[in-house]
Amino acid sequence: MDKIDVHQDMTLPQVFYSEWKRYQDQIKEAIAPLTADQLRLCAAPNLRPLGENVAHIIATRVGWFNNYMDENDPQIDPLRSWDDPDLPQPERSAAELVAGLDASWQFMQDRLNRWTPADLAHTFPHDDPEWRDSHVTSRSWVIWHVLEHDLHHGGEVSLTLGIHGLQAPQL
Repeated sequence: MDKIDVHQDMTLPQVFYSEWKRYQDQIKEAIAPLTADQLRLCAAPNLRPLGENVAHIIATRVGWFNNYMDENDPQIDPLRSWDDPDLPQPERSAAELVAGLDASWQFMQDRLNRWTPADLAHTFPHDDPEWRDSHVTSRSWVIWHVLEHDLHHGGEVSLTLGIHGLQAPQL
């Protein structure tokens, strides 16, 4: 039997972005049926609960894409505060988290589809005291960083679900 190449008409970036979307959809499917009690589950006492971890994924996407790269979309900006340690955070339902994943993904995807290779090479100054130095980062580096952040915390979500005997994504 011949293997079908589902990516044959895609550019390399489109292949990566489509697989990233598939990963996100698996996280969404795992989170969607969870109850409030299940969203409070942690892998260990010192780690974020499931719901907070998903909110962290969402807020980080918005922080890097909207705020750091100056996309300045006021519609998406409120999601940035979902992980703000200086603000009281309400518990979010599974439906809210799924909607946040969808909104942040659509926001990123609109930009990923629009940006040219020259746009991906554009750089931004990075003067974050936590990083202890000043340097520049390219838009392509930011995309990679957000992707690996999604993978890291999506793995935490999967691990936490599995530890508690819940259906984990098939990552």
